[in-house]
This record gives sequence, C-alpha cells and structure tokens, in this order.
Amino acid sequence: MRNRDSRLTIAGRELSGLRAEKTILLAIAIQLFIAAFSSFLVVGLVSMYDPGSLGGAEVEVAGAGDAVTDLERAASEVGGASVTRYEDAGAARLAFDRNAADAVVVANRNDNGGISVTVTAPDATVETTVIVVQLRDLLQTYERQERADRVAFLSESPLPLPERTGTSPYFTFTYTVLIPVLVFLPVFISGSLVVDSITEEIDEGTFELLRVAPVTLGEIVDGKALAAVAIAPGQALLWLLLLRVNGTPVANVPSILVLMTALTTLVVALAIAISALAPDRRAAQFLYSIGVLVLFGGATAMAGGPANAVARLAIDSADVTTTALVVAYVGIAGVAYVGVRTLVAENGFEN
Repeated sequence: MRNRDSRLTIAGRELSGLRAEKTILLAIAIQLFIAAFSSFLVVGLVSMYDPGSLGGAEVEVAGAGDAVTDLERAASEVGGASVTRYEDAGAARLAFDRNAADAVVVANRNDNGGISVTVTAPDATVETTVIVVQLRDLLQTYERQERADRVAFLSESPLPLPERTGTSPYFTFTYTVLIPVLVFLPVFISGSLVVDSITEEIDEGTFELLRVAPVTLGEIVDGKALAAVAIAPGQALLWLLLLRVNGTPVANVPSILVLMTALTTLVVALAIAISALAPDRRAAQFLYSIGVLVLFGGATAMAGGPANAVARLAIDSADVTTTALVVAYVGIAGVAYVGVRTLVAENGFEN
C-alpha cells in the first residue's frame, strides 16, 4: 500500500510540474487546435500533402511536335488542362516566354516507334507545384492512351494497367497521416518529459532528496514513468474524440489506445535508460531524439509498423496480423520497461 501511494505521490508531483514546461504545453496546444478544428484545417493540410487535390486550377499547355494530336486527345480527358497546338517547338516556347502558356510539351515520334516528350515548366514560382501536378496527370493519361492504342500490335499481351482509383486525398491524408501524427506525438512528448525530469533532478541535486524519503529508487522511477505514460493515452483519446465531433469517425479506439500506451511505455523505458547513461540534460535529449528516430524509423520500414497499424485500426480494416502486432508491441514494451527499471534500481543514476 505504501509503495503504491509513494508512486502515485511522485506521479502527481510530476504532473503538477507540467505547468512549468512551456514547450510541452505549446506542443499539446497545437495538437489540440488541429484536432478541434480538423474539419477545415485538413483542407489546407491536404493541399500541401497532395497539391492535385485542390482542383479548379487551369493549366494552359503549349504543344508542338508530330505527336501533339494524341496529346490534345489526352487533355480532353484531364480536367484543368488544355493544349494549344503550335507550329514548332520554337513557337511553343515563345508563347511560354510571353506568358501565353503555363508550360510547354513537345511530343515527337522516334524512328523506332516510340514517343519522346520534352516538358518545360516554370522554375521556382508559386504556381510551379500545381502546374507540375497537372502535367503529371496529363502525361499519365497520354501514356495510358498510347498503351491502349498499341496493344493490338503486340505479339505478347502486356501486363494490365492498374485501374484508376477514386480514393479521396482527404480520406488518405486523414487516416494515414493526420491520425497517426496525433496519436504518436504524445508518445514522443512523454519520453521527452522523462528525460527532462530525471536529468533536471540530477543537475539540481533534488534527486538525492527524493532518495532520503522512505521510497526506493525503483519507486521513484515508477512514479515518473507512470505520470509520463498516463498522460499520453489521455491526450490521444481527446484528439480522437475531437476528430469524431468534426465528422471523422475512428474505429477501434480502445485498440489504438492500447497500442499507443505500449509504445509510450517503450519510449519511456528508452528515455530512462538514456538518462541513466547520459545524465547531462542536453546530451540526454540529443540521444533521446536520435533513439526515437531510429526506433520509429525502423518500425515504419516494417510492413506492420505502428503508423500502418494505427491507420488500419482507424478504418476498421485490421486483420489477425495487426492484432498480433499490437499484442507483440505490448509484450516488447513490458519486457523493455521491466529490464530498464531493474537495471536502474540496482545500479542507480550517474552523478
């Protein structure tokens, strides 16, 4: 009973000290703002994630070459792109230089029957990204038409082209970028809190005062870890509820919270280990940042990485493998924390 109370007392002390952490509070406030106003913020965020989602942008293309007729046919199927034919490449580029066209596309047939396309687009202007996206769609449509026209002349059937998908960029961005970011940022914040808390206690000498009290070093570590781990799922739950209020349903919220709590525990264990090895605050934060990048970078490279698991859970497309991965993360986090906690309890922190 005493051990439990001492851990809760230390955890409460850590939570009450968060008011002095202005950087952490600012990060939480930014996440709160994004989650609370996601219904209209996502429009602007998607425009950076996928400029082609903006729509409504009209791009005038100056076309030239002996294959420009097929380019005009492709433009008729691409919204926002129109092709004006010019006598030659020189005339098309002259129109571009005079701002009569947004880009130049010169399409010529080769002696071997292929088509060579040369594109000229503005360099480093505000409109460049939108123009390039529209040109990409135009040339992809051009390629599809050429493949379809030539399939009858091939001796062997080519691989079928993938079907065009009607996936909304808003849906893709929300569930593969926005939700994982809102879920994982509290994880990183919790680890950073632990690093700051432990190294600050060591620097200011207050760590020794805590050890004079009737608590063990393990209980001190548990209290600090409990505070850091507890606030992460609370933040994530609030963000997900605010997304739901803004019209973005999220499935399997309990499973997502279990996953992110496990990851928070794993990151907190990493933070405790780094604080024990490098009690200097700046060095510890630097090593923690590198460690988190390596940890999550490696996990992201895996097919069942945390971000992928969260996205699949959020859209209710998780399978048995996803569930097994969540259980595996819980097990790994538990083993990692017990190992680090035991090591620190036996050897203490360097002074």
